[in-house]
Amino acid sequence: MTRVKLVHTSRGPAFSLRYAAATLALSVPLLAGCSVFGPIPQNRGTLVEKSDFKLLVPGTSTKDDVRQLIGSPTTTSTFDDNKWIYISLVTHQQPLSYPKIRKQDVTVLAFDHGGVLRNVSQYDSGDRYNVGMAPGATPAPGTKVNIFQQLLGNVGRYNPLGNMNNQFGGSQGPLGGGAIGTGNGGTGNSIP
Repeated sequence: MTRVKLVHTSRGPAFSLRYAAATLALSVPLLAGCSVFGPIPQNRGTLVEKSDFKLLVPGTSTKDDVRQLIGSPTTTSTFDDNKWIYISLVTHQQPLSYPKIRKQDVTVLAFDHGGVLRNVSQYDSGDRYNVGMAPGATPAPGTKVNIFQQLLGNVGRYNPLGNMNNQFGGSQGPLGGGAIGTGNGGTGNSIP
């Protein structure tokens, strides 16, 4: 009779944990490149293809033709109702920041006073420039208050027992009539 010797080849639970950790560490960078984990694009504004704007013929197309073909504009010029502006953006969210613009298209349609299209101007992300905020602050009169005015500024302004003509305080409370506001005939709870 022949004896068969069984050889145990398992390297133990520590080896399998190291193997699983190494597999996970190698798979994460591979999966990070997949588009499944990428930011989701968000369309904003008027989504009109550039080919639709090519169907417009300056000199013959009217405002009604444009409305039927493309739709209402995103906005009109502030000082000229004959300039229609179509804005479209494709953005995606960024962690702890503002959304990033992937694509931006702006089309300006200029009409004459008769409502006939005269000019089509198209702009994209390359034509835009960022406008920075002005440094500093705009001073407003009356906002400089010293420490004593802050501490004592409201002394005497609130008088809960003054002018108790009804149960809500003041002569013109919520159930009273006439003036707007509560207490002292609608002028608030202040000392006359």
